[in-house]
Amino acid sequence: MKLTVVDHPLVQHKLAILRDKNTGSKDFRELMEEVSMLMAYEAMRDLELDPVTIETPLTSMTAHVLSGKKLALVAILRAGLIMVDGILKLVPAARVGHIGLYRDPQTLNPVEYYAKLPEDIGGRRVFLTDPMLATAGSAVHAIDVLKQRGASQIKLMSIIAAPEGVERVRKAHPDVDIVVAAVDEYLNDHGYIVPGLGDAGDRIYGTK
Repeated sequence: MKLTVVDHPLVQHKLAILRDKNTGSKDFRELMEEVSMLMAYEAMRDLELDPVTIETPLTSMTAHVLSGKKLALVAILRAGLIMVDGILKLVPAARVGHIGLYRDPQTLNPVEYYAKLPEDIGGRRVFLTDPMLATAGSAVHAIDVLKQRGASQIKLMSIIAAPEGVERVRKAHPDVDIVVAAVDEYLNDHGYIVPGLGDAGDRIYGTK
């Protein structure tokens, strides 16, 4: 498993505003999309390219375009949706899937209530989005679902991760790379990342 921390100054600047408890839902949503889009540049660095011949206003040349390898963006509901929205601005042709999970407040284990994926998910490079990689229960379960449906090239994208979450994904799915903007200090007794940014879903949608 490869862990990539996107430490670009623009990402870190926007992440600081995301963490601030005084940042309202409107700005929080916009920043989440922007950070996700910036992170996608790094997450998709290894996409394959094919040479093509094009005509510029001056001459012909060999340029490079994305190969025919198909992409899928899969959001872990609900908070993962906002990341998909940002990434789609870069790869609008990607198919989108959804996996609905919620965390049992007592056991902290994920409970699946919905899964809708592209029929050809097994033939696509999958980018799984979940803003907070905390206990990693949801991420591990979602990866299980993807693999059961035939997906073999999966990359997990999270804004903030806890060391415990990274380690859990590494043990359960060592073939899945992780791309984050930060790895924070630890999980508290309630399973929240510290210092973190609170509950991403509540801050995105203005709920409690």
